[in-house]
Amino acid sequence: MQIKDKVVVVTGGASGIGKSLCERFASEGARAVVVSDIDQVGIDETVESISDRTSAFGFKADVGKEEEVEALAQAALSEYGHIDLFCSNAGIFTAGGEDLSTKAWQTIWDINVMAHVFAARSVLPSMLERGEGYLLNTSSAAGLLSQVGSAPYSVTKHAAIGFAEWLSITYGNRGIKVSALCPQAVRTAMTSGGDGSGGVAGLDGLLEPDQLANTVVETLAQERFLVLPHPEVLTYMRRKTDDYDRWLGGMRRLQARFEDTYRQREESQDS
Repeated sequence: MQIKDKVVVVTGGASGIGKSLCERFASEGARAVVVSDIDQVGIDETVESISDRTSAFGFKADVGKEEEVEALAQAALSEYGHIDLFCSNAGIFTAGGEDLSTKAWQTIWDINVMAHVFAARSVLPSMLERGEGYLLNTSSAAGLLSQVGSAPYSVTKHAAIGFAEWLSITYGNRGIKVSALCPQAVRTAMTSGGDGSGGVAGLDGLLEPDQLANTVVETLAQERFLVLPHPEVLTYMRRKTDDYDRWLGGMRRLQARFEDTYRQREESQDS
């Protein structure tokens, strides 16, 4: 897909990856960009930053609530007649393991997984009627590999990949294209804590959101399933599938390495 003259919807568009996607799509000549988020101030700032290059409007929506995702899709359809590309990008990170509260698990599940389901329910009928459309679902390298320190993030991002795969398999012969965006660490609010390195996900470098947007546009043009801003992820995937037990052992060593790092940091702060 070439972005020029396309109608695009981006969730999580007030900042970080979503904002950079909106700006890049506008620069690519999109006919329209619909910016959605829960942050109205951020929405307005993104809209203002791209309105000189494309038709743009903002729509506040909580992607964890199906009725709000449906309202977002209907607003875009009412304004522009169709949606060419829906970027289901909003997501959250929650540290911790199986002992996190059920409420915490459900919240991240709704935003990192069900938001993609809600988006598909909302836009697929009109896309299938036209015989074309594109879904870009933001997951993470954690969805292909794992996430040290966060069971819910790892689990939900794996689920997001699984759903994107299913969409591609089920609707690929009916004109629907699907891509899964799977970066490692990107310099956003989600990675702003700690020492600013992005933690374990930042071992291969912390990308700027604009760099990621470049990879997205290139991959959409190729209509490839995996969008990998960090190309090293493909190597890690191959190692994982080649010898799962060896890979798990390496991940345990990685976890131990970061456990020591975080413990030393806490001890230095207490001293």
